[in-house]
Amino acid sequence: MSTNNSKQEFKPFIAADRILPEFTITSIILGIILAVVFGAANAYLGLRVGMTISASIPAAVISMGVIRGIMKKESILENNMVQTIGSAGESLAAGAIFTLPALYIWSSEWGLGAPDLLTITAIALVGGLLGVLFMIPLRKALIVKEHGVLPYPEGTACAEVLLAGEEGGDKAKTTFIG
Repeated sequence: MSTNNSKQEFKPFIAADRILPEFTITSIILGIILAVVFGAANAYLGLRVGMTISASIPAAVISMGVIRGIMKKESILENNMVQTIGSAGESLAAGAIFTLPALYIWSSEWGLGAPDLLTITAIALVGGLLGVLFMIPLRKALIVKEHGVLPYPEGTACAEVLLAGEEGGDKAKTTFIG
């Protein structure tokens, strides 16, 4: 149970009055490429061994390497956007590989035949839409109100990776070597 004394006030890394690029063509294209690569890798791994990996931290490191290292741009918000899009691709693949085989099994047991591409697409779209719609009210409850109380190890680690890349120096060097 949480108390108000243990909560920390949320202070963003980028002030609200600063204007930095975030939703750019670069971040969208790089994010989609990483989503496809990590989604395909996760689909293969999940169907092969029955478990998946998280792509958030690798996507953050790759986005920093491309945006900061190759393109010589400094934008933690673009890196965050790429990381978010990249990890969404692996999440979609994980959702599909753990539910679609059950659909095929049920279809064969009930004598319905294999589901068509339209059915599979509709199920994936409805699942993704439900996930987004459920996250809207949960964001305020779990992220804003419970900031500093609930531990989010992967989210915290990903944020630290992005911050280390933004600060540069030895922290960024350690991140890229790792």
